Amino acid sequence: MNEYDSELVKSILFNAGYRFADNEEKADIILLNTCSVRDSATRKVFGQIYEFRHELGRRPIIGILGCMATDAKQSLFKNKKLGIDLICGPDSYRRLPEIIQQAQNEIKIADIELSKNENYDGISPIRGSFSGNPSALPQDDFSHPRKVNAWVAITRGCNNFCTFCIVPYARGRERSRSVASILQEIKKLVRDGYPQVTLLGQNVNSYKDGKTDFPLLLDKISQIKGLKRIRFMSPHPKDLSLRLIDLIAERPNICKHVHLPLQSGSSRILKLMNRCYTKNDYLALVDRLRAKCPQVALTTDVIVGFPTEKEKDFKDTLSVIKKVRFDSAFIFKYSPRNGTVAARKFTDDVRPEEKTKRIVFLNELQRQIALEENQKLIGSIQEVLIEERYENGWRGRCDNNKIVSIPDGKYHVGEFIKVEITHASVNGLSGISLASAKPSSD
Repeated sequence: MNEYDSELVKSILFNAGYRFADNEEKADIILLNTCSVRDSATRKVFGQIYEFRHELGRRPIIGILGCMATDAKQSLFKNKKLGIDLICGPDSYRRLPEIIQQAQNEIKIADIELSKNENYDGISPIRGSFSGNPSALPQDDFSHPRKVNAWVAITRGCNNFCTFCIVPYARGRERSRSVASILQEIKKLVRDGYPQVTLLGQNVNSYKDGKTDFPLLLDKISQIKGLKRIRFMSPHPKDLSLRLIDLIAERPNICKHVHLPLQSGSSRILKLMNRCYTKNDYLALVDRLRAKCPQVALTTDVIVGFPTEKEKDFKDTLSVIKKVRFDSAFIFKYSPRNGTVAARKFTDDVRPEEKTKRIVFLNELQRQIALEENQKLIGSIQEVLIEERYENGWRGRCDNNKIVSIPDGKYHVGEFIKVEITHASVNGLSGISLASAKPSSD
């Protein structure tokens, strides 16, 4: 979501007459788009700002965008060592040119009001990376010439209020974009040469615009001619309906990969987290998904050390990991986020060394499962979308979102090729292309 928001900000500033520097050494204005979901992300932002102030030898305007803007406004301005000039929340980017102008006049300013209806409709994001002189690129084609994936936000904010999560407080309540604006944006992306879109939302499958819910929206998107792949993230288990599962199984351009956050395998902990499902609910959902779509790859998020988590609760999580056999998992230690229900009501009572012990054990278990699941694909033929070239070859992703490496050859970014998988590791696959070589445009 922050990558998409950065693309919105680039568009707003470019249309207001701003031009982009090649690096921070040349920039008069440096904006950091931030996340505050985890404490480690916040610490990285502080470290980056200190580095700018220490190494640049001059004083550019520095601004904070994103979730930290709403979550830590007072502390950011009070910290004189940071020297923050402006703070702009995720619903205030339309005003960013005006905010920057005030900061240039040495007026410190913060605009962090959360909106009930801001979806940034009518703004065409400037997608991808750029190099050389970006000011010389056409305004309607600012992206990298090799196009693969485009992020498309369909909702903003969240209504779930999981007790550990800062998102509803940092990004506001949930609201959905109109069907018409989403379809218009994706059709333009297809015309511009993007073979894949990824639909975004803090709870993407709770989308609702009038009578159109997420399965119906996904149905409409899947019928857009020329759109080869559709991904979405992140869905909530409570909103993964049978209609949605059927659609994933039936439509060839809806990728067979679902990121399904678990958070904990303990029903008691899940209730404290306000996740609205039990361990058995989650396992039944996985069974339904795999019954309809046996080839689906499942990935997840897990939090260890949530307040009051006992050894029994952790063993429940282990049992779910072993039973589901996720293709990969993002595993984090719990850290209190100011303003959340968990931070207000619960004591962070799991000892740090116990959190470390549990996360190390869980990571090792998941690494072994990922290796075994990847090894099952050796000998299979996968369709790979080439994403990048590296020193010894090319990398891309197959439909199930696994990374595939292939030897050097005459391919190009954005091309689909058939690959026979010959090797597997914890982090991905490698293989030999079966496609006829095409002239490279490199």
